[in-house]
Amino acid sequence: MTTLLNKRSLSIGLLVVAIIIPLVTENQYYLHIFSSVFIWTIAVYGLNMIGGFTGQLSLAHAGFFAIGAYGLGVLTVKVGLNFWLSFILAIILTTILGFLIGLIALRTKEHFFAIYTLCVGYIIYLIIYKWEAVTEGVRGLIGIPAPAAIGPITFDSPKSVYYLMLFFLLLSIFLFKRIIDSLVGRTYIAIRNSEELAQTIGIETMKQKLISFVLSTFFAGLAGALYASFIRFIGPDISYISITFDMLMYLLVGGIGTLSGPLVGTLLIIWISQYLQFLQDYRMLIFGPILVLLVIFYPRGISGGVQTWMANRKRKKSKLQIPQNSVVVKEEQ
Repeated sequence: MTTLLNKRSLSIGLLVVAIIIPLVTENQYYLHIFSSVFIWTIAVYGLNMIGGFTGQLSLAHAGFFAIGAYGLGVLTVKVGLNFWLSFILAIILTTILGFLIGLIALRTKEHFFAIYTLCVGYIIYLIIYKWEAVTEGVRGLIGIPAPAAIGPITFDSPKSVYYLMLFFLLLSIFLFKRIIDSLVGRTYIAIRNSEELAQTIGIETMKQKLISFVLSTFFAGLAGALYASFIRFIGPDISYISITFDMLMYLLVGGIGTLSGPLVGTLLIIWISQYLQFLQDYRMLIFGPILVLLVIFYPRGISGGVQTWMANRKRKKSKLQIPQNSVVVKEEQ
C-alpha cells in the first residue's frame, strides 16, 4: 500500500512539474525540446508495446512513424483537408497498413521477424524517397499547417503547443497502462516469456501478437502526425532505419518492458544530445559504450534497475524484521 501511494505521489508530482514548466520559463528553446521529447516518447511507447511486452523486435517502427507524418502532410498540403480530419485519417491509415503488414510479418519469428520488418522499413523509405508526385521526394514536404484551433483554444504559441503535446503524451501513457494492466497485457507478457507455453494454455498467440503490432503502429502514427504538425517540414530521413535505432536506444536506456522507461530514456538522451551538439559527429562513440554497459549491468534499463533495487531493498528489510510470533516459550516440565 505504501509503495502504491509513493508511486502515485511521484506521478502526481511529475505531472505538476510538467504543467508548471511553461509558467516559470519563457525560454522557447526549452519548450521546443520538451515538446519534441513528448512526441518521441509516444513513438517509443509503441516500440515498447511490441518489443518490451510482446517480445517482437520491429525495425520498421520509423517507417510507420513516417507514414503518420506524411499522411497528415499529404492530406493537408496536397488534398487540402481540415487539419483534425487529416490527423485522424493519418493515424487510421498507419494502423491499417500496420495490420496488413503484420499479417505477413508475424508469420516469421525472432530474428526473421526483425529482418523482415527491417526490409519493410527500408521499402517505406524508398517509396517516400522516390514517389515525388506525392511526397516531394528528397525535397521534402513543406507548408504543413500547425494544429488548428479547437473552439476558443488556439495552438499558435510554443506554450500552447507544449500543452497539446503533453496532453497527447498523457493520453498515450493512460492507454498504454490500461492495456498493460489488463488481461490482454498479461497475455503479451506470457507470449514474451514463452510463446510455446502460452499456446499450450490456450492463448491465440498469432492474434495477440497482431493486435500488439497494430497498437504499436497506432502509437507510431500518432507520434508521426504530431511531429509533422510540430516541425511543419518533413523529409524521407524520418523513415530511415537510424531513426528506429534511436528510438530503440531511448527504450533500452530508459527500461524496456517498463511503464516509465520510454519517458525516462527519451528525456535523458535527447537532453544529453542537446548539450553535446558540438560532439554530434562522435555521438555514437559516446552513446555506444554507455549502451553496452547498460545492457551488461542493467539489462532492464534505468527504470528496470531502480525497480530491481527497490525490490531487493524491500526484501532485505522484510528479512531483518523479527516476526512478532517468533518467540518460542519453553514450558518447564
